[in-house]
Amino acid sequence: MPGAVVAAGRRRARGAAMTRWCPALAPAVQLRYDRVRDTDLLLLPERVVVLEGSAGAVLRLCDGVRAVPDIVAELAVRYPDAPVAAEVPAFLGRIRAEGWLR
Repeated sequence: MPGAVVAAGRRRARGAAMTRWCPALAPAVQLRYDRVRDTDLLLLPERVVVLEGSAGAVLRLCDGVRAVPDIVAELAVRYPDAPVAAEVPAFLGRIRAEGWLR
């Protein structure tokens, strides 16, 4: 049971950190639209990541000024039927874990 309490505490701490975090692309990362592929790309040193779906729209809002809840709110207006409240923070967390967001 103590392990469950600790895990719940970690989830709350991550959630609180996510509400204060104002994500921005890492200095070596660039977001570009590729007209040939008709998709967004992340340009990294010696690597290109092809983004799918609305990933580019999400990352364009990561300007270092907007906090995650602000990004979620704006996307909820743009995509009213999408589960942005659950998916966007998880997506940003994965991109951050890759080192592509600061």
